[in-house]
Amino acid sequence: MRRLRVYVDTSVFGGCFDEEFQAASRAFFEAVAAGRFLLLIGEVTGRELAIAPERVRGVLAEIRAENLENVASSEEVARLRDAYIAASVLGPASRDDAEHVASASVAGADLVVSWNFKHIVHFEKIAGFQAVNMLHGYNPIRIYSPREVVEI
Repeated sequence: MRRLRVYVDTSVFGGCFDEEFQAASRAFFEAVAAGRFLLLIGEVTGRELAIAPERVRGVLAEIRAENLENVASSEEVARLRDAYIAASVLGPASRDDAEHVASASVAGADLVVSWNFKHIVHFEKIAGFQAVNMLHGYNPIRIYSPREVVEI
């Protein structure tokens, strides 16, 4: 059976240390460790984790290589990111959030998982991401919180 390819943003790593999001975030990473999901992370995630507290970076360090795929930034990712901004799905100040979704879309992720309810996991934003993806020849992207993809 093919594993789901799941792109995560930085909020899921940090969620492991937030009382409200801890249980679902940890359950998500346990599912990754068990081989249920192949974890995709983009270069923007790497940049954000580089300045995160050590314990947050440690979550990534514990993931085995066979459960992890790095998604490189590219001109294709930049074009799709910029298309989200041009379509006003997100504003220019949310460039990194747009890059997360663009990285996932270009990589062909099955899902995006995030705790960012303002810019990513929001019904209006999801519809905007899907519309732009379709206009540019990408599959509509499915976006969820960790709570929606694991049992706690």
